[in-house]
Amino acid sequence: QFYAQSYESHEPYGVTLIMSPWNYPFMLSIEPAIGAISAGNTVIIKPSAYAPHVSSVIKKMIEECCDEKYVAVVEGGRAENNELLEQRFDYIFFTGSVNVGKLVMEKASLYLTPVTLELGGKSPCIVDDEHSLKLAAKRIAFGKFLNAGQTCVAPDYLLIRDELKDKFIIYMKDVIKKFFGECPLEHPQLVKIVNQKHFDRLCHLLDNQDIVIGGEYNKDTLMIAPTVVDHVDGDNVLMHEEIFGPILPILTYHHLDDAISFINHREKPLAFYIFSHYKDVQKKILKSCSFGGGCINDTIIHLASNQLSFGGVGHSGMGSYHGKKSFETFSHTRSIVKKATWIDLPFRYYPYNSFKDKMIRLFEK
Repeated sequence: QFYAQSYESHEPYGVTLIMSPWNYPFMLSIEPAIGAISAGNTVIIKPSAYAPHVSSVIKKMIEECCDEKYVAVVEGGRAENNELLEQRFDYIFFTGSVNVGKLVMEKASLYLTPVTLELGGKSPCIVDDEHSLKLAAKRIAFGKFLNAGQTCVAPDYLLIRDELKDKFIIYMKDVIKKFFGECPLEHPQLVKIVNQKHFDRLCHLLDNQDIVIGGEYNKDTLMIAPTVVDHVDGDNVLMHEEIFGPILPILTYHHLDDAISFINHREKPLAFYIFSHYKDVQKKILKSCSFGGGCINDTIIHLASNQLSFGGVGHSGMGSYHGKKSFETFSHTRSIVKKATWIDLPFRYYPYNSFKDKMIRLFEK
């Protein structure tokens, strides 16, 4: 390589498509768009039709700020999604469900278009010791009931040591009361479920369940009280798919290995939350389980650091973004060697002989 310089150069992919979901419709449209624009790409933003007012605001805002040649917004529903996916893009960034993510990847494969898929899954939360159990209940309630559970990294279900469960439920009742009052459905900060379809789906999940906290709902406002369900096992309907609502199932275990085995027999989750005071327990779980990202002794807040990338693994997605990683995600990194012309070592050229061999070995020493 003598004499040369090696370096990496970032170039934009080109025309990018950003497809965002309804649960955080502004942030999950604009945040990846910032990364794409900063990397030098042109962008088409496709907001969710399930949040039409936010979609309209995004379109108006982009039209006022940006030349349509560089950044544009396409509104609409399934027909517009399908039409966009038939086009050839240089990069596709999708946030949403696993099923739609599979469709996006299938369409992208026609042109070998690279993708980032920010999906979801059943993110577990383990509570393994009594240390700060009351604080654990508070932080789990925050993560689970934020946005009425309509958060891709919300704790989907709780795995707790059986001897801790009853005390934890008492603490959780107290926390929910402090958060939302005696009548959560009347609290002005309780978030509604996005639409009738998802409201009906969540209410159906509560049929024939052992509800120990909450369970009330209002069909007129599409609100469901923060709810905790006890005596759940792996065959329960609550464990079949991501809940995406304010319902927390509780499962118990005797030994930590049982909890780890339960998690590892399912698809890799987007998030994982560990509540334990003991470092050996923390290390064992981190070593044994694969997941997108998570917290030790907290929930949700790993998303709040611009020093950390965010993304899934396996069934919960591929690729990541946030902070500098957003720029890198929307950039192709070129490896370049810049070679000098004032010297040209002969070792690499034909013919090869014993003298060249000796010289090469001399440099190796």
